Amino acid sequence: MSRLKETYNNEIVDAMMKKFGYKNVMECPKLDKVIINMGVGEAKENAKILESAMKDMEIIAGQKPVMTRAKNSVANFKIREGMPIGCKVTLRGEKMYEFVDRLINLALPRVRDFRGVNPNAFDGRGNYALGIKEQLIFPEIEYDKVDKVRGMDVIFVTTAKTDEEARELLTLFNMPFQK
Repeated sequence: MSRLKETYNNEIVDAMMKKFGYKNVMECPKLDKVIINMGVGEAKENAKILESAMKDMEIIAGQKPVMTRAKNSVANFKIREGMPIGCKVTLRGEKMYEFVDRLINLALPRVRDFRGVNPNAFDGRGNYALGIKEQLIFPEIEYDKVDKVRGMDVIFVTTAKTDEEARELLTLFNMPFQK
């Protein structure tokens, strides 16, 4: 069992129960899943670009990504329905906790001019979205083998009912919010 999951099971649940006055352990919000999404707009001209993006994501997430396709045609972007335009990974369980641990403790501190993540990026239902500008912040990615710097979105889906509960949960996971 990962260190983060053990911590969740003990300290985080206790802290959440004290702060919000839950009567039952099952009322405590928890991390449900983490979704990593990478939009690769250049994939419409060159399929190799999407393959290298998927390879990077597989190294970062430790799980094979799924190719995402355009839902409808957009003439201004020269995109037709069904064209591959990105990739995503949904992490749950052990891999999710391991990724969150690496993201918070290794990757985010490596961001240039890092002052913390935006505390207002909650969606109103207890989920948090985080944008990463470059995949190079992850230690598993080798700088020399990267063909192009790409960004990605990381969405934390929690079982929290409100943003306040979700913010407290992520704060207890040591998420570095801006002050």
